[in-house]
This record gives sequence, structure tokens and C-alpha cells, in this order.
Amino acid sequence: MKKLFIDTLGCQMNKSDTERIVGMLSHFDYVRTEDEYEADLFIVNTCAIRQLSVDKAYSRLGYWGKIKRENKERDIKIAIAGCVSNLEKEQLLKKFPYLDLVFGTRNIYELPKLLKEIEEKRLCALDDMPIVENDYSIIRDKSVNAWLPIMEGCNNFCSYCVVPYTRGRERSRSIEAILAEAKAILSQGFKEITLLGQNVDSYGKNLEGKPNFAQLLKALDELEGDFRIRFTSSYPTDITDDVIEVVKNSTHICECFHIPMQSGNDRVLRAMNRRYNVEQYREIVEKIRKNIKDVTITSDFIAGFPGETYEEFLDTIKAIDELGLDYSNTAAYSVRPLTKASKMVDDFIEEDEKKKRLAILNDKVKEAHLKSNEKYIGRTLEILIDDVKDGVYQGRTRNNKVVHLEDNKEYKIGQFVDVEIKRVTTWCMFGVSV
Repeated sequence: MKKLFIDTLGCQMNKSDTERIVGMLSHFDYVRTEDEYEADLFIVNTCAIRQLSVDKAYSRLGYWGKIKRENKERDIKIAIAGCVSNLEKEQLLKKFPYLDLVFGTRNIYELPKLLKEIEEKRLCALDDMPIVENDYSIIRDKSVNAWLPIMEGCNNFCSYCVVPYTRGRERSRSIEAILAEAKAILSQGFKEITLLGQNVDSYGKNLEGKPNFAQLLKALDELEGDFRIRFTSSYPTDITDDVIEVVKNSTHICECFHIPMQSGNDRVLRAMNRRYNVEQYREIVEKIRKNIKDVTITSDFIAGFPGETYEEFLDTIKAIDELGLDYSNTAAYSVRPLTKASKMVDDFIEEDEKKKRLAILNDKVKEAHLKSNEKYIGRTLEILIDDVKDGVYQGRTRNNKVVHLEDNKEYKIGQFVDVEIKRVTTWCMFGVSV
């Protein structure tokens, strides 16, 4: 058996891709190792959403190049996958002379063939391939949750985002393929499935018959068993009444929507090429809350987008309060190649100012998260046990709140438990089983 060392950077989609890579290569005499010094094949599965992620990938390549040089008697191969591959292409082979293979997000299922080809020459494989379905096993990380990609790519071309250039245009998997994988996941004992897509609400637009996301959710909800379904991410104006209705009336679908807003100011949203304004976003949030009890709504925000004034930034702080957002991911604006915003050089904001705004934004997110948690003190909620540390069991509610159990009882990972919430902190809640 050959030894594979793979490092995964970035989003859940990359984690899912890694599981597919590991499973596929297990059919070709590769076994995963956690020891870099015994690896025959190195793969870094990359993220290009921010420069920091790109720099991390380059650092990994540099370290592995050193290992390769120090072990010339072994036939070590080094590969780079993921979004940086699609972004930098053949330039990576020039930049890293010890790199053997560059392959993109749409070339994963070609990997066994590519590994044979790099025995003879260094290679860059970045064809725009359709989604391929095959019978290779998927070796998933041990957890209660399993990732299930339903589509990839994006057609929106937000001015700051490199995803359409790295993941390509939207491409959906068939409902039949998704249902088959979901059944396989449940048969393996997983208790939670998270559906993945850059914009899950666009599901099906490229498929024959145009099945939509609501139809897919309904079909998955009809599967038998004691399990949960989550999904991420949603584009605000693509969330339909049918999707809200399916979530409202479902048995398995969790009451949680991740809806990136990015800015609380209309002018900045236009500059970002987002297809909604603050009032439209507000209407969507209010509609969801009106229809779905105890729903959690989370978001994403960028601090220091080119040309954003301090007053416009404060509109974002105001929006988090007014919309009652439960939690938000945050980031300072990062220049990404090929994007429209990368050309707004005259409007770039100084790094110190971006860091200042990000710190203010993070403080507001912490405040909002604590306020959201406090609503559940004294309530009884169902949690799914997913971890234990130092004898303390941890689980998540259906609406994605982290709960630590304080009753000194023993539980099983993957067990559903009703818990009375006794106290909360910014990041988690504490309770006892009832």
C-alpha cells in the first residue's frame, strides 16, 4: 500500500471533496496517513477565497518540497487540488519546480489516471468537466454528520468573489444520485446530513425537467429513519416560499438558514453586485421567522470593502441588531484576482482600518450571539450528541446551538437527548437532560 497525506483548507465543499479523493484512491492501493515523513503522495486541497488561505497552501507545498528533496531515493509525488489550482493553473508548475500535479475541482474523478501520467511528466489538468457519478466508495471522517454536495459552482459573480472562476458555473447532481448517497450515508450510521452548494437554492436549474430545491428537500425528508438534514448556503432572493414551506412542515430538516448578507448598506451591496437591497433582505428574514418557529438565521459580512465609508460600515452593525441575526461569519476584504473589486485600486481601504472595522464587527457578532442564546434559558431542546471532551458531552440543537451537558451522565455519540437549558455564554449553552 502507498501512503497518502492530504491537507484540506477551506470550506465544507473542500472537506467533502477530500473524502471522495481518499475513498477513490483506496481502490488504487493508497491508504491515508497522518505522518508526513512516510507519505508517498502529498495533496493539498486548497481554498482561494482569501489570500491567507492561498499562502497557507503555498507554505504546505514548500514544506513538502523540502521532504521530497531530502528523500530522493523515494518516488514522492506532490499535487495541488481545489480552487487555487483553477485560479493559478500552469503557473503553479513554474512557481514550484518540485510540484508534480495540478488538478482542479472538476477533475477529481480523473485522479487515478492522472497519477499514472505523472510517472512520465509533470501535469496540469483543469478541464471543465461535468459532474461525474461513479461507484467509488467515500471514506468519510468519523462524525455524526456527513457532507453531501448537491451542486457546485456559482453564476452570481459578486464583485469580490473568486468562486465562479474557481468552481465554475452552477452544475447540479440528479435527485436520484443525491437520494442514493443519502441512503448510503444513513445506512452507515450517520445521524445528520448537510447538503452543500455555493447556492443551494439554485439547485436543479441546469437539469432536465428543472427540479428545484424544495422538491429535493421534500424527497430527502421522506426518507425513513431518525436523522437530521441541514443545508448551506442560501442566496437571499433565491429562497422561495416553497422552500420555507417544506422546512416548516418537515420532520427531518433543521430550522436553520445561512443567508449571507455581506453588507448592511444599499450602495455597498450594489458595488458588491449583490442582487438585493437591505429592505429585500429584511423581508426574507421576516418571512422565514414568521413561518418557522425557533429558526436560527446566520449570515456573512465583509468589513472594509473598497470604497466603504465608515458610516456605511456602521449600517452593517445596525443591520445585525435590527434583523436580530443569530450569528455571522466575518472577514476583512481580501483582494482576489480576476474579480471586479480587485480593480477598484483607488478605493482600497488601509489594512489598519479594515482590522479596526473587523474588530468592531466581531464584537457586535459576539453580542448578537449571546442575545440569541439567552432566549433559550429555561427551554427544553432536543440535541444530537456529537462529541465528548474531559467527560463533558456536547451536542447541537436542531437550530444549530452548541449545548454542553452538566448532569454527569453517560451518553452515546449520535444519541438524541432532550435538554433543559440552564445557562448560556457567548458561544454555547449549558443544560441537563430531562
